[in-house]
Amino acid sequence: MTDYRSAAADYLATRRAMGYKLVYQGQMLAQFVAYLDTVGAEHLTINHAVDWAKQPSSAKRTWWAVRLSTVRAFARYLSAFDPATEIPPAGLIPAPSHRIVPYIYTDDDIAELLTAAGRLPTVHRADTYQTLIGLVAVTGIREGEAVRLDRDDVDLQQGLLTIRNSKYGKSRQIPVHPSTVEALAGYAHRRDARRYRHDGRQHHHPPSSTSFFTSTTGTRLLRDNVSTVFPRLVRESGLAGSGHHRPPRLHDLRHSFAVNTLIRWYRQGLDVEQRLPLLSTYLGHVAPKSTYWYMTAVPELLELIADRLDAIEVQP
Repeated sequence: MTDYRSAAADYLATRRAMGYKLVYQGQMLAQFVAYLDTVGAEHLTINHAVDWAKQPSSAKRTWWAVRLSTVRAFARYLSAFDPATEIPPAGLIPAPSHRIVPYIYTDDDIAELLTAAGRLPTVHRADTYQTLIGLVAVTGIREGEAVRLDRDDVDLQQGLLTIRNSKYGKSRQIPVHPSTVEALAGYAHRRDARRYRHDGRQHHHPPSSTSFFTSTTGTRLLRDNVSTVFPRLVRESGLAGSGHHRPPRLHDLRHSFAVNTLIRWYRQGLDVEQRLPLLSTYLGHVAPKSTYWYMTAVPELLELIADRLDAIEVQP
């Protein structure tokens, strides 16, 4: 009988060494391996994969497809060591595939979000979320990249942010505007001057965490908490009822940054195609083709592109 736990551990270690995070896939795979042990599977079969993927039976087909996709990748790896392994074919549990249309924030939208964040309980929490949202809005960095920033990653003298071990294990440095440096410096000063709760009491000392963004207890701000608080800010700012098909996400600020950068370049008459690799590098994409995913068509951007094309066509 195959030692599925060891095989899964080796598989995850191999993929992660290649730069893949596989956070939720790792959790799913652990559950699948436990299932195989429970049913006493001699070999991984398609029936095993499908039976497990369709749990719970009340879940959406999209969720089933995600679970089966995780098993399929593992089965391909396992088949090299156990030829009797059956690899679930693609499309076995078809799921509707569509791109999530991002919400493109206006300046007024961001101002409303910052105002809502300013009403959060405790001064430090409000300050933290205002600064975090503002940073994502003006740099387009990923939510996880912002939360993982350490103090040493924020160079206020050089105006540089160091993004470490991000998607595919890559790191990069990005310059930020002097106004952003000023905002980050102000937050850092206020952060270290505040009292932090500990065991129900407040202590006047700098937080012990190396994290740049901290909680009210001085520890690293958790991404799960950000994912809970931000939808609340969206509702309180009135953006949840904006007529969009779904409430705006924090990640949509990244899309907005990319689109607004293009709009600015077109307005300045710059060669957008030539500069696109710069935007791709800034956003941490492996190639410009990945950046096109963020190029949501908005009326102003379409108008600027059309004007540029018209200008090219009339040239002798």
